[in-house]
Amino acid sequence: MRIAMTVANFTGAEADELRRAVGMRRSWERMKNLESKLRAGMAANGIDVKTQDTIVQNISSFALYGFPESHAASFALIAYASAYFKVKYLAAFTAAILNNQPMGFYSAAVLVKDAQRHGLRVKPIDVQVSDWPCAVEHESDGTLSLRIGLGYTKSLTRQAAEALVTSRRNDGLFRSAEDLAQRVPSLNRKELTRLAQIGALNQLDGIRHRRDALWQVERAGKLEGPLFRQDSESLRENSDALPLRQMNVEERLVADYAGTGVTVDKHPMYYRRPELRRSNILSAQDLRVRRDGEFVRVAGSVIARQRPGTAKGFIFISMEDETGIANVIVTPDLYERDRLVVTRSRFLLVEGPLQNQDNVIHVKATRLTTLSDRALEVRSHDFH
Repeated sequence: MRIAMTVANFTGAEADELRRAVGMRRSWERMKNLESKLRAGMAANGIDVKTQDTIVQNISSFALYGFPESHAASFALIAYASAYFKVKYLAAFTAAILNNQPMGFYSAAVLVKDAQRHGLRVKPIDVQVSDWPCAVEHESDGTLSLRIGLGYTKSLTRQAAEALVTSRRNDGLFRSAEDLAQRVPSLNRKELTRLAQIGALNQLDGIRHRRDALWQVERAGKLEGPLFRQDSESLRENSDALPLRQMNVEERLVADYAGTGVTVDKHPMYYRRPELRRSNILSAQDLRVRRDGEFVRVAGSVIARQRPGTAKGFIFISMEDETGIANVIVTPDLYERDRLVVTRSRFLLVEGPLQNQDNVIHVKATRLTTLSDRALEVRSHDFH
């Protein structure tokens, strides 16, 4: 507004009209009309055409990304306060942000992994402890940890979860899968199975691992003949005779992401790191010490894809591994060649030159390859 009033003799009303034209509901037609008036005013003040072009270009460019000062100040305050709470009260901050999903840019899975990398102990869903929301727990050593709430169990209704919590508070801890099924009749078979799959029943007496829990949930509430009951009791007394193997790491991760959308276990990329190291594939942390312009290979789980309208067709991908987040630039040409890889892959191998300037790090992709996702249902924040 001040520029227009100074160089083109705009009135206050005319300058405000220009402000509205370049504002949130910008109108290119109105801007074009105002440009003619702006140039006429600058010409009357003896400003040469080249300088006029520069001024008009600066105003037009601002319209593409300009942000009101009042809004910027408000967002800056929220960002500062959020950062303060995250640094000083990580457990409470993480619990609060998880309890208010969906919100913000990153998924719950990314928030959990970020908190763990910053030193927070995150505990799994447990029917003996968890309430509906995530909660802060006090450890014996004086530290704080975060307990994932029952609300993160997919397909579990809040009514059933609250009935479970009420029974636990009124009548004490659950003694077995059978006891849980009898005391909380609102839990249906599907919900009990889901709780068993994600390990939420592992602290019940007589349950040694998730498959054992699944076995016992299947039996819960069913009549047993004397022969089957005697055989079951024998199995419980002799742990070596249990018919089911424990889930391996991959199976647990698949169950976690499918059943809750998060995992408190190590990041999936952690388990592939030895294999990646042998192929000279770097981690996100490794990129920080590599030279600008160096050709690198990096892999990770895709957590975000962005294609800003002002980026001229460039796509920006964020990938996560157990060490942090790596940022990838995809050119329009590469996107056209590998559109499905860019838009559909859950896990990516990226090759290209590193841009490492002033601790701002990107990989400019020249080649993209889909890594096997091993059936993990990880979600990314795409093109919002």
